Amino acid sequence: MQKRILSCIQPTGNLHIGRYFGAVENWIRLQKEFDCFYGIVDYHAITMPYDPNKLRENVWDLAINLLACGIKTENLFIQSLIPEHIELSWILGCMCSYGELNRMTQFKDKSEQIKDKNKDVFISSGLFTYPVLQAADILIYKADYVPVGKDQDQHLELTRNIALRFNHTTGKEYFSTPEALFTETPKIMSTADPFKKMSASLGDKHNINIFAPIDQIKKQIRSAVTDAGSDNKLSPGVENLFAILKACGSESQYQELYHEFELGTIKYSLLKEAVSDAVISVVAPIQEEKVRLNENKKNIKDQIKIASAKIREHAQSTIKEVKSLTGLG
Repeated sequence: MQKRILSCIQPTGNLHIGRYFGAVENWIRLQKEFDCFYGIVDYHAITMPYDPNKLRENVWDLAINLLACGIKTENLFIQSLIPEHIELSWILGCMCSYGELNRMTQFKDKSEQIKDKNKDVFISSGLFTYPVLQAADILIYKADYVPVGKDQDQHLELTRNIALRFNHTTGKEYFSTPEALFTETPKIMSTADPFKKMSASLGDKHNINIFAPIDQIKKQIRSAVTDAGSDNKLSPGVENLFAILKACGSESQYQELYHEFELGTIKYSLLKEAVSDAVISVVAPIQEEKVRLNENKKNIKDQIKIASAKIREHAQSTIKEVKSLTGLG
């Protein structure tokens, strides 16, 4: 029996090469080996300031983008089509302490991000409690593994603690404790400011949208920061370009250009050209597939709804058992 993977993505911002190489490309590989459930978590998206008119559009756009990248339709679900996530989140929230949530570093980080933009902005309590919803996302499908970055391991540890507390409270070893699946994924930085991780929230110049016009992608890479390093060390900007080149699978070109850097003969204009060609070789087929999918958009949406309904059956089975164990219903 295949082990199960659960991983989710928020429908916020565009699908840039940082998200693609850092998560989505890995999802595609994992489909060959595991039983994969991939969620578009729109309930999580509303914990931060957002435009309700754009949310639904972003959800469906991201869904089609993921399919264009190579995610299988049957592995994809939309969180808000499976309300059992919220029901389980409430139950698990009653088994999680205030102190545990108060120690979660991402709440502090995201709160500060919001305040930096607007000091008077509303901070949602959902932002504080969303790690419990993350735990529900994982436990409702009894996932064996969760692909995570090192910065998310704290959330998975909370999930394990909640699972163990649930088992202790109900007197039954119902939930197993999911394991982190740490995989080698590149950390792509902003080409405009290589000290910052590539992010849609930083603005268009800080991320390379894989569905942007090809000319725009070329322009962004041509304008990438390439400050000179010191003592034969790569500067952050140049190191980032090499990371992108390697992520694109251009290993021979990477080795050749890196050797030129070591010799001190590299021309950064040629490095940028190589990176540009490599990125385009990756994104061009994805863009073509998105055009094809959009020609039959209604049918694709129906397929995703059917996939979500099928995945929901697992959630319904779990919540039925959980309610029985906790004396509800």
